[in-house]
Amino acid sequence: MPFLDWVNKTQAVRNAATVPYHLLQFAQGYGKPETDNMLIQGDNLLALKALLPFYRGQVKCIFIDPPYNTQSAFEHYDDKLEHSQWLSMMYPRLVLLRELLAEDGSIWVSIDDNEGHYLKVLMDEVFGRKSFEQPRKYFHANVIWQKRTSPDARLSLGAAHDNILVYAKDPDKLKLNLVPLSGEKAINFKNPDNDPRGAWASTDFTGQIGHATPNQFYTIVTPSGKQFPPPNGRCWALAEDTFYNLVNEGRVWFGKTGNSKPRLKRYISEVEGVASWTWWPNTEVGHNQESKKEINALFGSDSAFETPKPERLIQRILQLGTNIGDLILDSFSGSGTSAAVAHKMGRRYIGIEMGEHAQTHCIPRLQKVIEGEQGGISKAVNWQGGGGFRFYTLGDPVFLPDGSINPAVRFASLAAYLWHFDTGEPWQSPVTLSAKRETLQTESVSETDSVYVANTFSPTPFLGIHQGTAYYLLYNGILGDRTPQGGNVLTSPILAHLLEQYPHDGAKVIYGEITRLGDARLRAEGIEFRQIPYDIPTR
Repeated sequence: MPFLDWVNKTQAVRNAATVPYHLLQFAQGYGKPETDNMLIQGDNLLALKALLPFYRGQVKCIFIDPPYNTQSAFEHYDDKLEHSQWLSMMYPRLVLLRELLAEDGSIWVSIDDNEGHYLKVLMDEVFGRKSFEQPRKYFHANVIWQKRTSPDARLSLGAAHDNILVYAKDPDKLKLNLVPLSGEKAINFKNPDNDPRGAWASTDFTGQIGHATPNQFYTIVTPSGKQFPPPNGRCWALAEDTFYNLVNEGRVWFGKTGNSKPRLKRYISEVEGVASWTWWPNTEVGHNQESKKEINALFGSDSAFETPKPERLIQRILQLGTNIGDLILDSFSGSGTSAAVAHKMGRRYIGIEMGEHAQTHCIPRLQKVIEGEQGGISKAVNWQGGGGFRFYTLGDPVFLPDGSINPAVRFASLAAYLWHFDTGEPWQSPVTLSAKRETLQTESVSETDSVYVANTFSPTPFLGIHQGTAYYLLYNGILGDRTPQGGNVLTSPILAHLLEQYPHDGAKVIYGEITRLGDARLRAEGIEFRQIPYDIPTR
């Protein structure tokens, strides 16, 4: 497969692997405090890496609307990069997004013709143009979204559409939903013959002859007596007996006069939805003027965002790629449209935005959603308000320049990092939902709060078992206790406690500040001891 090359590509590939881990600093919660929704302000490359230990392989759907590199300078963001710089910006972010994506997940990237063709080749490289294991098939598509309602009179050949590149993490596991019937699709269902089953739409009754059986070739006689043999090169879709049973049930339409070629009735009551295709007209998913009206209604024309997407466009993507409760991610949040739509549709979400509009646009917009604002898709989904989200900023790196652990790191943050590094899996600690969110925080803890925090985090030294190896962490960072009595040093009493409380017959990896046990004892117990911080990789 051909690969795209550009100046400094080697550095871009290296950056994907060497991004340092950072903490996420909790700032404030909005709405219901038990929410699992997150809005993060900071460099999305660093933020994506910070999420890996907790959310790797957990995101069902990613939608991003990166800068199109139109060589324009907008008020809220810069869209003017040299071509190779743009590619170097996108590559490591796509690599980290791939790691966060679930095996049955999909990624949708909005782009125009300035960089769209290069992005397609870049995503082929990162996500795979096709699988090399037969009979698996590749899955990628280029959705054409009609973003304008009329031609731009200033241009001789004006752009009418944007591209949305769609890739599956694992083509065999991705299953897109049907699009619910609404708007023009629902209008197509009528009831001209007063069928008691209700509104219906007619469908073609012919089929391809490649897999036809002999009883699919017959002449149909209409109620008016007109005869219809199968069209040239085609057969009837069903056998003759089956067809006339449907006629007797009133499920076949011969036209108003009864002498038209037969068509099958498809009742709206029996249709869960329709399959989508790659042409999305603005009548179905909105357009630029619609999105401008939405954003102006939220913020006023003076402070509106320059290039928002209509809520109906994001709704279509989430209808296809997610179900209620699934986790979605947008690492180029802009004005917060993806998070707002996900919130209204009952999806969990993580939004990342580097600019100040994370606070001037995203937070106020999501607050309005919580309060029940009725713009965008609100009426279509019967949105009444509620829910909440938590706002984070990008904090300090996990490791200091000298390789030591940042004093702000707590037990759960280090546990997640180590588990993820050793196993490649996200760490799921035996804690409550609220505690899981707290593990991302770096708030200072007073001595009087230590018991509460310890109970909340449940800092059990046992991290879990992966492929027959048990992992333990002796790091009481929450309480700031580094003494042997605090449990950070592997001694005989500590080992006895671990084996009693968390027994495991196989191999064991124990992280701690130091061990007082000799090599012979460690080998006898099947223990590999790793000293903090020297045996912890910093990348």
